Amino acid sequence: MTRPLPETLTPGHPLLGLGYAEVQRERPYTRVEGDAQSAGSAAVAEEVPVAFVYNGRPHVVMMATPADLEDFAVGFTLSEAIVSSANDISDLAVERYSQGIEIQLTIPAAAGTALLERGRQLVGRTGCGLCGVETIAQVLRPTPPVGRGWSIEPTALWNAEASLLDHQPLNRATGAVHAAAWATMTGELDVVREDVGRHNALDKVIGALARARHDPSRGFVLMTSRASYELVQRAATAGIPLLAAVSRPTGLAIRMAEAAGLTLVALLRGTTANVYTYPERVGATRPRE
Repeated sequence: MTRPLPETLTPGHPLLGLGYAEVQRERPYTRVEGDAQSAGSAAVAEEVPVAFVYNGRPHVVMMATPADLEDFAVGFTLSEAIVSSANDISDLAVERYSQGIEIQLTIPAAAGTALLERGRQLVGRTGCGLCGVETIAQVLRPTPPVGRGWSIEPTALWNAEASLLDHQPLNRATGAVHAAAWATMTGELDVVREDVGRHNALDKVIGALARARHDPSRGFVLMTSRASYELVQRAATAGIPLLAAVSRPTGLAIRMAEAAGLTLVALLRGTTANVYTYPERVGATRPRE
């Protein structure tokens, strides 16, 4: 279901193009080298305001890459603990509206009331991980413990990291977006999503897994960013036992991973990585003979 485009969206408007909107556009620039200038152009990643509306009430506006928005809608709703299961979303519609995109979701009345009581409606910056919350208790909400009895060989991490670049067409074109990937126990990338916001990319992966009825606990997540606490919180809420990032973690991310029983891997590059929590899940962390 898509609303007719307003008359203000003339040909060439950034919301016209592929799918809901263009994910990238060629933009001119002037290159300065010493005293010389030259004209050039390059692809740039687009971001648009995406409004989440639950049961007819606006909740938050996120700045996001306009792709895989159904995945984003389901993943965001699960990651923010608005509902506990994708089955609780009885209707989902993505619509172009005004100067952005609106996602209409229908959830149980009790969940809608709880969301309304959570706090005021906010506008989220690109990749904002604090959406529609007002108190520290809401920000640091406890997550369900991640299940035990799960381990992978280090080669799974190496395989996933080595192949991730080939699954990032938008970043290859623009150099300006993050990727989140869900990999199997052997490191094969099964779901990859890109977005200007790292939290958005992870929400899209979680949503894609939920919509496909895949069990998130049978694999791990790889991020092309630092490991912040919001990513740990989202992965743990989805039941994913291991989160790996190519950059460093924050202290709060480590503490939250410890509390959630989640293995946190950072600085995953080539065949090296730092495992900050629950290293017994990664074969490489066994003591050397």
